[in-house]
Amino acid sequence: MVPMLSEVWFILIAVLFVGFLFLEGFDFGVGMAMRFVAKTPGERRVLINTIGPVWDGNEVWLITAGGAMFAAFPNWYATLFSGLYMPLVIMLLLLIGRGVAFEFRSKLDNPKWRDTWDWTIFISSLLNPLLWGVVFAALMAGLPIDSEMNIYASVFDYITPYTLIGGIAITLLCFLHGLFFITLKTTGDLQIRARETAKKIVYGVGIALIAFVVASYFYTDIFQVRGAILIPIFALIVLAVVLAGSFAKKSRDGWAFTMTGLTIALTVTSVFVGLFPRVMVSSLNHAFDLTIHNAASGDYSLKVMTIVAVTLLPFVLGYQIWSYYVFRKRIKEEEHLEY
Repeated sequence: MVPMLSEVWFILIAVLFVGFLFLEGFDFGVGMAMRFVAKTPGERRVLINTIGPVWDGNEVWLITAGGAMFAAFPNWYATLFSGLYMPLVIMLLLLIGRGVAFEFRSKLDNPKWRDTWDWTIFISSLLNPLLWGVVFAALMAGLPIDSEMNIYASVFDYITPYTLIGGIAITLLCFLHGLFFITLKTTGDLQIRARETAKKIVYGVGIALIAFVVASYFYTDIFQVRGAILIPIFALIVLAVVLAGSFAKKSRDGWAFTMTGLTIALTVTSVFVGLFPRVMVSSLNHAFDLTIHNAASGDYSLKVMTIVAVTLLPFVLGYQIWSYYVFRKRIKEEEHLEY
């Protein structure tokens, strides 16, 4: 029973990370667009308002993923958060800073004050997906984990050419995802500018993702472990990016957004597929790898968690779907004069 439940929770954690990067991905993209697309304080206010009702709810997916990891795979949680303490703490501080910026930027009618918080939003939105890409790539490449599940990683163990390629690919993908979200939520010049920017970078995003896939072949063993599954997934990723570009040219923004969302989902899925049944790879000895079996909680804990998840998850999903439905309308600058 334990192996089966541990597999279920591995899949659930993967789904939570997919949901987090799908939803928070366009939040990050909107934050980056504040410097590349918006030209006036009013347009930056419009961009913030596109995600204003939902950004905090989107972050809940990360909190839930961390909580599920802690409860279902305590050894994974302990090793990951101790070994990659620095980048994970920086990510959390950036998210905190962005949340504060959303609230504080309009407290004073002072351009310098507002610009400071706008830069905070931009930097947080830029560095968060970069660090997530680095962390996911480092998980696949391997980290120095010993026989006691202890990890002694220096900054150069997780900041490598390979992990930086992964970080850049995820960052560009989130930016593109956010641009298409803007086209769905705005009107006029801002919408046109976002669409034109998306057209310019979409194939650059595809090249970055292909570079990440090629680098994964040389720096990881995921093709040897799960190549039969991963090759079709990677083919679908490339197809989704191409379709996103095609839909953007035809101004079919909803389909373009769907394609970038699918690209994010497939990219995150490929990480977990490549790892399975491992959760962390040891660069010292594969005998020290953490797996869904040796990192899992006991039978009773997994049973209780499964019952709670099955009971509560439909309510959480229903609430979030309803919130998106309520705030589904496009945002116009003339209706949001507060800067």
